[in-house]
Amino acid sequence: MSPERLLKHFEQICEAPDAVPRLRRFILDLAVRGKLIAQDARDEPVGLLVAQIHAERIRRAKSGEPINPEISVESAKGKFLIPSSWKWVRLGFATNVIMGQSPPGVTYNTHREGMPLINGPVEFTEGAFGITVLNQYTSAPTKRCKKGDLLLCVRGSTTGRTNVAGFDACIGRGVAALQPLYADKFIRLFVWASREQIIEMGRGIAFPSVSRQQIEDLPTPFPPLAEQERIVARVYELMALCDKLEAAQAKREKRRDRLVAATLHGLNNGDASPAPGTRPTFKESARFYLNHLPRLTTRPEHIHQLRQTILNLAVRGKLVPQDPNDEPAAHLIERVREWRVEAIKNRLIRSPRKPLKTIDPREMPYARPDGWAWARLGEVIYIQSGDGLTAANMKAGAVPVYGGNGINGYHDAFNVEESAIVIGRVGYHCGSIHVTPEKAWVTDNAFITKFCSHEIFLGFLVLLLQGTNLKERENATAQPVISGSKIYPIVVGIPPLAEQHRIVTKVGGLMVLCDKLEARLTTHATARRQLLEATLQKNLGP
Repeated sequence: MSPERLLKHFEQICEAPDAVPRLRRFILDLAVRGKLIAQDARDEPVGLLVAQIHAERIRRAKSGEPINPEISVESAKGKFLIPSSWKWVRLGFATNVIMGQSPPGVTYNTHREGMPLINGPVEFTEGAFGITVLNQYTSAPTKRCKKGDLLLCVRGSTTGRTNVAGFDACIGRGVAALQPLYADKFIRLFVWASREQIIEMGRGIAFPSVSRQQIEDLPTPFPPLAEQERIVARVYELMALCDKLEAAQAKREKRRDRLVAATLHGLNNGDASPAPGTRPTFKESARFYLNHLPRLTTRPEHIHQLRQTILNLAVRGKLVPQDPNDEPAAHLIERVREWRVEAIKNRLIRSPRKPLKTIDPREMPYARPDGWAWARLGEVIYIQSGDGLTAANMKAGAVPVYGGNGINGYHDAFNVEESAIVIGRVGYHCGSIHVTPEKAWVTDNAFITKFCSHEIFLGFLVLLLQGTNLKERENATAQPVISGSKIYPIVVGIPPLAEQHRIVTKVGGLMVLCDKLEARLTTHATARRQLLEATLQKNLGP
């Protein structure tokens, strides 16, 4: 198949998840199965190449060069069919495998004493055939590789990763060197294509590792030498095209991301009537976004950004129109403040350690909609820590247990008797928001958020907290933590109670739309993946 033909067909399926990486894997899979190019009956039989490798092994052994004992090719049998002109061998026949051995740690140095040391990924560069870099030396080298050897990681989480030695070096315990016994570029493609199989060989123990015998015993498809050379040339040609496709895809996604970001910025920050020639109006940005919704929501992160924009618009008064007949929120806030004073006086709630300051106009985060009022969060909510409860102390029951990341289990007791908002207090989920049912248990990893008055609708307060990004207020420590002293002073806009209900209804409808968009993405991703597989099968064969 020509690169031009591949490019033509790839445009149909380039939007599939991991399209280019999948294309690379498919090319390799076809290459090592003999399905990428047609066989040529004029090629020298593969048996001649096997005989040449056998002779090379004898020559190296007689000359005293390091060489592993020859492994029989007769018993090799792979898991897939290969062309009749090919032969199965074992990897330890086609290459000389050298397992690394780490020298004493006290011999490591960076002042060029002794021989370069390759311990693994630290010296590896990007790509299956990236060239290793100098990082450290050892004055007591053990096992050695030669410049140009294929290096294979054989221990830990990087098992299966490959690189090419850029220099003669000592190799540590986590690396094996596959030394060529002939022009072995096809073998290197096979090792690249077999990474998942090599990783699987190392599983099943506490610390994954692959042994020398496992590497040497790996069944390896073996074409005639001339066909190997043609396969390698075609693979490199197609991989170069993959590079171009990947670059074009990245460029296209970058443009789309900039367009999405600019449009959402216009929604979040556009003025109702800006000066001529300046940024778009809110209505213009909204119209553009809705008209191009399918093009602007092609990945899950786009839907996430849309959800955040919906929340931002909701708490800024841009999602539903204001109604002049609504009771102004200033009246509502005044009643809340009066309730709060009485509640503190009667010891129903605690007074904040630091008195809440009067709101300075410079603290107002956006232009206040008509009928709205400013307040600090500490005026409309108060928070208290949940109660300690470990997984070991949970008892079988029907009461959900909430930590910072939602429901963590169930218990037979409760410390919340009516629906409350839970705010994650520490760790990764610091600032996350959840709502409990009427009865629940909240642990001390979270805050129980309660109302200072029922003048604030629960549903709107949830949106208000979700749209405030409390995570930005966490302490800058190794263990993120948020406190009332960070939450209470935050200035927020409060709409009239009737508008609060309208906002919550509108957000609910829009979040259903986001759910449908996500479902559409999943459906389209499945369809594109199927189309990708069908297109590759149809157009990448001989």
